[in-house]
Amino acid sequence: MSVLVIADHDLGVLSPATARVVGAVAELGPIDLLVIGQNTDTVATDAARLAGIRKVLVVKGVSATDSDVSVIQSLATEHQYVVQSAGSVGKDRLPRLAAKLDLMPVTDVVKILGPNRFERPIYAGNALQTVTDDQPRHILTIRASAFRAAATGNNAPIEVIDISVVSAAKLIAAHRTESDTPDLATAQIVVGGGVALGSAENFHLIEALAKRLGAAIGATRAAVDAGYAPNDWQVGQTGKIIAPDLYIAIGISGALQHLAGIQGAKKIVAINTDPEAPLVKLADVALIGDLFEIIPQLMTELDKAGLKR
Repeated sequence: MSVLVIADHDLGVLSPATARVVGAVAELGPIDLLVIGQNTDTVATDAARLAGIRKVLVVKGVSATDSDVSVIQSLATEHQYVVQSAGSVGKDRLPRLAAKLDLMPVTDVVKILGPNRFERPIYAGNALQTVTDDQPRHILTIRASAFRAAATGNNAPIEVIDISVVSAAKLIAAHRTESDTPDLATAQIVVGGGVALGSAENFHLIEALAKRLGAAIGATRAAVDAGYAPNDWQVGQTGKIIAPDLYIAIGISGALQHLAGIQGAKKIVAINTDPEAPLVKLADVALIGDLFEIIPQLMTELDKAGLKR
């Protein structure tokens, strides 16, 4: 059985989520990796280095509109599995592909138990569901944060394929938040802030601490709704699901929606004035006090340790 993994990439850079997806499906069969879009030369070269890749397929000149699904559909007949990370693109793309193929997708997979048995979270992450998929072909979205990345060192061949498609949609504009911080969904360290910070200006404290630690920045939905942080920083059931080695939660009480997004965190440090907050009780380490006093003290200690940036 063969696997078609669709690469996630942006601005000519392969997303770390792709290596994690490749690692997740390594036992399912030979893997072909599909790269769709513009500026894909470096993406394809980096993808070819991932262990387990049989070959890299490159389709140029196709944007992330309805035509990308037509491309994938034309290649899906040669594979038993079509897989992508459960990011914003994968969540949009693979259900449309499944509809075209008259298949049921299995989404947000966090564990692969066998060729047709998969585990996924339900009820806001409070329970795990085992799905047995007896369909002839499997459409999967993988929660990348739940898996380790595939190793590198491979030298898979790169094959450029020519597929003619007619698109009914046109990309008018792309709006993005520029950032030099690690990708939130795959970062090893995440510093998150809540509505207790009080303003967008105070969120600079979170940014300063994250910069010292080389960490990604997260925020609660309440902080995002209040305008303190951009949407792509949101962590939780309706935001990004994270599984860092260390999560530092600052001024976050721990609403169920937010807890659903951080269940994979290995270690949690909570900074809060309320010792009874749900996230404080869940944390491995809790610092009880005013965040506006604790964070500057913490950064001073980090500077002494040589982590000033």
